[in-house]
Amino acid sequence: MKRWWFAVSVCVIGLGLIFQTNPAQASVEDLLYEKGQITKEEWLKLKAEHEREDAIVAERASIKKWFDKISIRGYVQARYTYLPGDKSIRSEYDNTIRDNTGFAFRRVRMVFSGDVTDWLSFYIQPEFAGTVPGTTGDQSNHFVQLRDAYADIFMPVPFLFFEEKELRVRVGQSKVPFGFENLQSSQNRIAFDRADGLNSAVQGERDLGFFIYYTPKETKKLFRKLVDSGLKGSGDYGVLGVGVYNGQTININDRNDNKHIVLHATYPMELPYGQTIQFGVDAYRGTFNVGTPSGTGLAVTPALENSGNILDERVGVHFVLYPQPIGFQAEWNWGNGPQLNATRTAIGEGDIQGGYVQGMYKWDVNKPWLTTLIPYVRYQEYSGGKKHRTNSPFNVVREWEVGMEWQIAKSLEFTIAYARSRRTDTQTAPYNIREGDIVRTQLQFNF
Repeated sequence: MKRWWFAVSVCVIGLGLIFQTNPAQASVEDLLYEKGQITKEEWLKLKAEHEREDAIVAERASIKKWFDKISIRGYVQARYTYLPGDKSIRSEYDNTIRDNTGFAFRRVRMVFSGDVTDWLSFYIQPEFAGTVPGTTGDQSNHFVQLRDAYADIFMPVPFLFFEEKELRVRVGQSKVPFGFENLQSSQNRIAFDRADGLNSAVQGERDLGFFIYYTPKETKKLFRKLVDSGLKGSGDYGVLGVGVYNGQTININDRNDNKHIVLHATYPMELPYGQTIQFGVDAYRGTFNVGTPSGTGLAVTPALENSGNILDERVGVHFVLYPQPIGFQAEWNWGNGPQLNATRTAIGEGDIQGGYVQGMYKWDVNKPWLTTLIPYVRYQEYSGGKKHRTNSPFNVVREWEVGMEWQIAKSLEFTIAYARSRRTDTQTAPYNIREGDIVRTQLQFNF
């Protein structure tokens, strides 16, 4: 017992000596000066050196390490699909829609992001649920593919009528600012997939290029609020944006010297009674190269107009009434793009139009294991070529979907939906139209 008290006493004395060390060292020059062993100039010099050393220690303590600057987050979507009717129906946006289906990962993503300096940030997002077609018609799953890799360079000082950090340049592979739903993260979107009418503009939503965005400070806060509050916002892609990009879509090399140009304008607004709306318009134009055609499943191999370099241009509009609790969302676009002709003998330019309308209701329950329910109904249609598919086949889509998202907790969501779909099978010639029912469930966990 005596030994135990002795050890405690030694520890207390040791801690006291540690805490008294700096004050003792700091008072040495005062003692020497009082005894006349150093001059006033020497005393002032020693005091200045101690203050400088203390400042260096404090500065080093305040400097963030590399691991303090990097954020790591992500989400996983696990799906199960059941086709009660025609099992030949296909969707290029969801590889779980097929016969002999089962449990599958739709998305497995991690995001690495951070601020390198006050005016430079980075964002890298790989996808771990990529697929590669097999030689026997099966798919090889869970390949890693790059989704995003870009840097944001902010204007660090006020410039003309822009305030600090309101203007930024984004360089690398990132989302092309066309439409609302294309920019909305799949982690936040209610419906299982993006609508064909808008997503056919930019397959994978991304491309390589650079984009300039302008966002006023107050609007930046509102963009963040619409995401953080669970209202299914799109994130901050500026109220105004302009960009130049390759135009061949995600992870594909440019096939011509022509670049696509995109213009983006959107504006969120809080109404006096608390509801929030957002509306905007987007447009892009460029020349898309359709690549090498294939005659498999067709009478002849399609000929290419202008060596496969086809005009690709669209204009779109969007409107969102955020669910507080009733919500409404609609987008539509029109334009021209690559398309296999009616006789399936040549690939040229054709008309495009399509979009969707969606209604939803946000019911905040705030109970254990049930924070929010969001039932929704959605209709989409599209007619036009699918430029990113082999031969750019003409595609027809008419689809109704009704479902509900159950937010068990902020980190866990479950969604179930039924769809009645009539769509062209763009994966296999002769591109027949299929019609059938689709029942899907999805468990998403965020981290």
